[in-house]
Amino acid sequence: MESLNKLALAALISILALATLPAAANQGAQRVEEPSTGAMMADLVVARPVGLVITALGTATFLVGLPFIMAGGNLIESGEKLVVGPAQETFNRCLGCKNSGWRGDYAE
Repeated sequence: MESLNKLALAALISILALATLPAAANQGAQRVEEPSTGAMMADLVVARPVGLVITALGTATFLVGLPFIMAGGNLIESGEKLVVGPAQETFNRCLGCKNSGWRGDYAE
């Protein structure tokens, strides 16, 4: 029992240590985007409405296919690809930026 507790503690410490590696490794890789006025206008007039339509179509497809998706056992993956991904590209991106994420998420 004692060796099992030590093993569980070692696994927990390893998981916690490894969970911080991607954030630390990616710290310097991100850069602040400075989109141009044209990029912002094109994003607002073209990309956001198209993204909204794609998000709505993906959500409808997800809901219609839900019985088959659940039977196939890939509910989370389908939800991420059909609903969450397009919604993040539409709503969780600064105007004119190419990368998803809030403006405050970028390293300065």
